[in-house]
Amino acid sequence: MNRIDQRFQSLKASGRAALVPYVTAGHPHPEFSVDILHAAVSAGADLVELGMPFSDVMADGPVIQNACARALEQGTGLDQVLETVREFRQSDDHTPLILMGYTNPIERRGSERFAREAAEAGVDGLLVVDCPADEAATLRDQLAANGVHQIFLVAPTTTDARLERTASLAGGFVYHVSIKGVTGAASLDVTGLSPMLKRIREHMDLPVAVGFGVSTPDQAGSVAALADAVVIGSALVKRLDACETKDETIATVTEFLAPVRQAMDNSRLTQSEKVATPT
Repeated sequence: MNRIDQRFQSLKASGRAALVPYVTAGHPHPEFSVDILHAAVSAGADLVELGMPFSDVMADGPVIQNACARALEQGTGLDQVLETVREFRQSDDHTPLILMGYTNPIERRGSERFAREAAEAGVDGLLVVDCPADEAATLRDQLAANGVHQIFLVAPTTTDARLERTASLAGGFVYHVSIKGVTGAASLDVTGLSPMLKRIREHMDLPVAVGFGVSTPDQAGSVAALADAVVIGSALVKRLDACETKDETIATVTEFLAPVRQAMDNSRLTQSEKVATPT
């Protein structure tokens, strides 16, 4: 069974929502990437989303644009991303890893080769921002043949027909883009989240992760009360931008994610207490 499926089964059984931090491979320094992944897990991450640096990150705001530029300048390409995964897997064979990126580097490598090499490295899922469900059948089949899930984005503007198409191809979980805009550009309005999650769940049984606009422990806790997973990226990447040493980098990851994890767990605990308490 894919690690993503195993992890969500375990989380559901324990009544917890998944914390899914995003970091850009090679940022702030390539030699820190594996340590960042391990630090995220130690701080409470259930899955980790690893960004593949690219020059035209159209869905991402200035924070992740800058992180990708810095990583590319320091020589982090697809080979280095896969090597990061291999090194991480030497001491962690259970935490799900999702690669997040864009179509161009995958097509340049060849999607069939990419799917095989990603699986061999230890990748569990792939999120390709500019590969919607309508265009994903070939890549999805190549990934599935290697045991890798393709993760799809859905947004407040996604139609019911597109949700149905996505449901037929998606694996692992579906990623709900909670705002109309790029990463880090706005804060999430949690009040409008519940109706969209309900609509998504009417079309598919997969866990639903919420990202884009989540930046604080309070926001993460509010989302965790409703969704199956919380993705938090730009706020963490922005803090990592100033790190110069490995120790400083690890401390930054820990100090940022630990309160997020605690807020999420507290939110779920409060929710369960409300359910258990008669009105």
